[in-house]
Amino acid sequence: MQSQKPDTDGFLSHRQILVVLAGLMAGMFLAALDQSIVGVALPRIVSELGGLNHLSWVVTAYLLTTTASTPLWGKISDLYGRRPTFQAAIVTFVAGSTIAALADSMGVLIGGRAVQGLGGGGLMALALAIVGDVIPPRERGRYQGYFGVVFGSASVAGPLLGGWFTDGPGWRWIFWINLPIGVAALVVTSLALKMPKVRRDHTIDYLGAALVVASVSCILLYTAWAGDEYGWGDPYSLGLLIAGVLVAGVFVWWESRAAEPIMPLRLFRNRVFTPSVIFTVIMGVAMFGGLIYLPIYMQVVQGMSPTESGLALLPAMVGIFVSSIGSGQLMTRNGRYKVYPILGAGITATSMLLLSTLGTDTPYWQVAMYVFVFGLGLGFTLQILVTIVQNSVERSDMGVGTSSVAFFRSMGGAFGTAIFGAVLNSRLAHYLRDSSTTMPEGVDEANVANNVQAIQELPDGPREAMTGAWVEALNDVFLTAVPFLAVAFIAALLIPEIPLGTRRAEASSEEPTAVP
Repeated sequence: MQSQKPDTDGFLSHRQILVVLAGLMAGMFLAALDQSIVGVALPRIVSELGGLNHLSWVVTAYLLTTTASTPLWGKISDLYGRRPTFQAAIVTFVAGSTIAALADSMGVLIGGRAVQGLGGGGLMALALAIVGDVIPPRERGRYQGYFGVVFGSASVAGPLLGGWFTDGPGWRWIFWINLPIGVAALVVTSLALKMPKVRRDHTIDYLGAALVVASVSCILLYTAWAGDEYGWGDPYSLGLLIAGVLVAGVFVWWESRAAEPIMPLRLFRNRVFTPSVIFTVIMGVAMFGGLIYLPIYMQVVQGMSPTESGLALLPAMVGIFVSSIGSGQLMTRNGRYKVYPILGAGITATSMLLLSTLGTDTPYWQVAMYVFVFGLGLGFTLQILVTIVQNSVERSDMGVGTSSVAFFRSMGGAFGTAIFGAVLNSRLAHYLRDSSTTMPEGVDEANVANNVQAIQELPDGPREAMTGAWVEALNDVFLTAVPFLAVAFIAALLIPEIPLGTRRAEASSEEPTAVP
């Protein structure tokens, strides 16, 4: 394979970029896929390994380490270089996948998922940071759109592939499949990606790294446990939340004094960066809310299998493809980006309003239209924000700026999952209490309500009452996302438009100015 050497400004040609993108997109696909692929396999995993009381940790361990490690990978890559850091993330992810695939107990599986998450945090952020290094901003749109398709498709395809592996060769192949893809990404980046080495005198902000990990861990554990195991107002849960907020305050204080901060506070003084971060958090809330609870509607109400519910989300992938690729191409042609986050927030809010009208007898063609609109809105936002942030920060901050977008999106997703989960549980209990249908003798309503197969096996009357309660609760979940998206819409309006740099402009020392 021919070595891909950048030009004197550090950028690659179109042909060289296509080769490098293959390895980068493979790495990002792995990380995005493993956020959603495991969920449908959890019942089968528990039946084989046991440990039902630790079930949530299979998901939480990955989410926790991914989110906490993301800003660390970005900063390390700024100091030591993108390629070796990205390759280290690949190796870490593959190692975690191997541990998970070989797990003979729930504890080992959770440990493997945690190691996977460490690598996944680097794969998500560094792939986009490398794009920022080798492609000038004006040309990034045409390539960033592909990453939007990869991220969105992996998130939607996760339940489909998870169900297929679980029903077919077995749940362990959910992890084994990562090995050949990871090795391919490692080979491509080793042979094809040649980047200039930047030598910098530096110190490692070990205390800042420890503080951000501790703060994120406490807050995410609160969202993972509160309302489920301990309750939102439980003293233990509140202790975690308070500790997370206090440590976050110490982190901000320390970062203002550290020589090489993990997340430089000067970024938040950037008038583009701050509203972009707010937008990213809110869109993370909405995105994960839709991607998690749409399959539940398909399975509980429409009576689909896990594999069928994954196939039913294909219209979302089409929508993401259309808007992500289309907006990227348009952004490359005219150098403007401001309209796309605004469109994304507005269309996604519209899709949530449409989804909140779903009923027990809604035909699938109508559901598919709403799901397509949801994907269309996401495609306008998934990677556009990365280009916007990269265009507004110094090249020396490319890694930490890019990883910050991934970090705050993950945080938004974690909060969205917790908030929507709490809404679903409380509203489902409310609608079940209002239901006048009596369950068959010997059937516990609470246990049946959380078991998709048991719901489908109920007699017609109780089954209709149960699915009706689920539909009402899910409608409330989708409506809950609308106020968040209104905030995202306002944040998008506040993002100033700065002309996207070209190869020549990027290499010059002139500061870009905002345009109307």
